[in-house]
Amino acid sequence: MAADLGDLAAFVTVAEAGGFRDGARASGMSASGLSEAVRRLEARIGVRLLNRTTRSVAPTEAGMRLLERLTPALSEVEAALDVINGYRDRPAGTLRLNVPVSAARLILPRIVPPFLAAYPDIRLDVVAEDSFVDVLASGCDAGIRYDERLEQDMIAVPIGPREQRFATVASPAYLDRHGRPEHPRDLLDHACIRGRFASGAMTAWEFARDGDTVRIDPSGPLIVRVGTATDLAVDAAIAGVGIITLFEDWLQPYLDSRALEPVLEPWWPRFSGPFLYYPGRRYLPAPLRAFVDFIGIQRRSP
Repeated sequence: MAADLGDLAAFVTVAEAGGFRDGARASGMSASGLSEAVRRLEARIGVRLLNRTTRSVAPTEAGMRLLERLTPALSEVEAALDVINGYRDRPAGTLRLNVPVSAARLILPRIVPPFLAAYPDIRLDVVAEDSFVDVLASGCDAGIRYDERLEQDMIAVPIGPREQRFATVASPAYLDRHGRPEHPRDLLDHACIRGRFASGAMTAWEFARDGDTVRIDPSGPLIVRVGTATDLAVDAAIAGVGIITLFEDWLQPYLDSRALEPVLEPWWPRFSGPFLYYPGRRYLPAPLRAFVDFIGIQRRSP
């Protein structure tokens, strides 16, 4: 009844992804190849592992029991094989990162090109989203998060600037028409462009000055999905739709060109920069170890 390791891995991929197409996207295999591997595995062991419908694929009870045992076992196999990778002249393999859209735009562009140039045998697979998924459950090796979003029992390494600010801005034309706010509460009388997370949450706007913190919940004519539609919000602010608050680094080019004007700059809040985080395994995959070492060198460089 011995099963092929590749067929077992295919089953885990499909079960975790919830379907053959999503499993194909996650693994780089074809959906038909995964389907054949699972069919072959079920035939060999004589037990149905997946319930298939036209809309979904889900493990049977037997499939769930097998998945629970296979997942850590396959992780150990992968870690064992990756130890051999350390004997190569250059680390090789795929490094999967789950990052916020802001990190993909503001942090990684300074890191990815020199990293890939230094490690040409490593392939970087970056998933950019703002839904704050479990990086391991999503099939990623590591993630980038801010400290309030870090998961417990994970190792966190600073990456990117250690301090950032949220900037509040508007177009000069909008401010000429509607006036320039002098206090954060003045924003309650202005058109503000808001962001909504995938969860449906809309966070309050926070301002701080000389120990005084002000939180407001302004309204306005436009709400966008955080991350995926942020550029639309910026374009709308430039066009004079309203006031926006966003990472200062994201808005800096438009401030430099004067397409946007600072609003309430003395009140802009500061916060600590992001972290690369990953599980504290004894043996890190070689591509992840190379990436951790690389950002450490960059951080120490003048």
